[in-house]
Amino acid sequence: MPDPTVPGGRLPRQVADDHVDALVALDPVTGTYLGVAESSGRLPDFSPAGLEEVAALARTTLRRLDAAESAPGADHVAERRCARLLRERLTAELAVHEAGEGLRRVSNLSSPLHEVREVFTLTPADTDEDWAAIARRLRAVPEALAGYRASLDAGLRRKLPAGPRQVATVIGQLGEWTGTGRGWFAEFTGPGPERLRGELDAAAAVATGALVELRDWLRDTYAPAVEGAPDVVGRERYGRLARYYNGTDLDLDEAYAYGWAEFHRLLAEMREAAEKVLPGTGTPWEALAWCNRHGEVVEGVEETRQWLQSLMDEAIAALDGTHFELAERVRRVESRIAPPGSAAAPYYTEPSLDFSRPGRTWLPTLGETRFPVYDLVTTWYHEGVPGHHLQLAQWAHVAGSLSQYQTTVGIVHANAEGWALYAERLMDELGFLTTAERRLGYLDAQMLRAIRVVIDIGMHLELEIPADSPFHPGGRWTPALAQEFLARHSSRPADYVESEVVRYLGMAGQAIGYKLGERVWLTGREAARRRRGADFDLKAWHMAALSQGSLGLDDLLGEISAL
Repeated sequence: MPDPTVPGGRLPRQVADDHVDALVALDPVTGTYLGVAESSGRLPDFSPAGLEEVAALARTTLRRLDAAESAPGADHVAERRCARLLRERLTAELAVHEAGEGLRRVSNLSSPLHEVREVFTLTPADTDEDWAAIARRLRAVPEALAGYRASLDAGLRRKLPAGPRQVATVIGQLGEWTGTGRGWFAEFTGPGPERLRGELDAAAAVATGALVELRDWLRDTYAPAVEGAPDVVGRERYGRLARYYNGTDLDLDEAYAYGWAEFHRLLAEMREAAEKVLPGTGTPWEALAWCNRHGEVVEGVEETRQWLQSLMDEAIAALDGTHFELAERVRRVESRIAPPGSAAAPYYTEPSLDFSRPGRTWLPTLGETRFPVYDLVTTWYHEGVPGHHLQLAQWAHVAGSLSQYQTTVGIVHANAEGWALYAERLMDELGFLTTAERRLGYLDAQMLRAIRVVIDIGMHLELEIPADSPFHPGGRWTPALAQEFLARHSSRPADYVESEVVRYLGMAGQAIGYKLGERVWLTGREAARRRRGADFDLKAWHMAALSQGSLGLDDLLGEISAL
């Protein structure tokens, strides 16, 4: 009997866009990211029933895709590329869902709780009507967090606990967001119109009350229930999650060995670069510590925000027309200061599809007002230009010729993070790291990504540390050893290092995508260069590669090698 949910005559790109439309109806957070105004007053259902509804949509879309792939015209390259992505992404998402990962999703960076808070920073706030929608969204916070709590409770019943270290960290974050004074939501609504002041204050109080309730439940009920559970996920879970984040079934032992090879290569480069910063220095990290204390610096939070904006504006001016060909709306990107309580790492949020909300980079200050430049430069080449912003804004720019799915919700982390790390290397290749300090900062950032491969795979799989390691050779990785290793081989402060390791524990398989994705981008560029020989045009290759939309690492290498 035909499936009544599968209409005829639809091609894969249409099926993909139908999926986005249906997903927005279920997930208003996604709607806000896409710039759908109707989403502004709502939040998703994070309960087990809500999670299953999203999974049911994925199953329906896969059935529709089966039919679409046999329709006339489905063999066009654009349709085949979209179909591959849609099938791979939905299959990976369903594998994660069916394993119950949504019932144990506690993280210091990525969870329903963090979605609820972050979406307010992206919700339009220009008119009274916008602020009225924000008030409605604030009043929806208790139901959304109650659904999240119900999912975590279901996870306990199914013996699917989150890691205790994640739970403790999130309890601390909730304490910071609720505070002893006004709390994060009250501060957020401060700029709202006076006409709506009473409603905004009341709605913020309702939302803050929901945070307090969740904090108390996590502290008094959930944390004791997960005490003694492992913080690491093991090989089976790691493989499934790595597939989700990377779009490929990785050879984890090969990837672990590659991470170590990159560690040793970069360590040698860092020693050489450190000599140029501080001749006679003992280690690269002594040179980096000197940069931190005595090197180039920007003073003041607002001054740093403006400096980062200038850095991105200057990069756009220098790269456009030479190594990229940018549409006017892609040239716009904003530097912002991250709200208090964010994780330690800077991040980027992509523009809405209509560009009414531009792409934005976010700097967490962690209470600091003085910002050394040596690592900010390469970080903003990663987060802003030519990194995340050029890729994700270009995807939005060409969405009409692809599909919304390929340019938005179908994002593969390793593709995007790999491009951003490639962008850092590109700026080094092009000579933009104009001082010894800035180049050492770039190598330090590269080293962080190599260490992520080593410790993320190593601690989750509890692998042996190789005999040629300068750190505990022959030992077995633990989260404590991972934190010590990162601290010894990084310029980052202790609170950043701790936040990073907690992040890896809560998002197993995500942190490896930077270096493994970069490897694919570099390999694909070299293959295209060899294939075209003297006719290879780097600007044309960049724009063609950035205009494909999302692809998993399985497909990315073949596509960009053939450009």
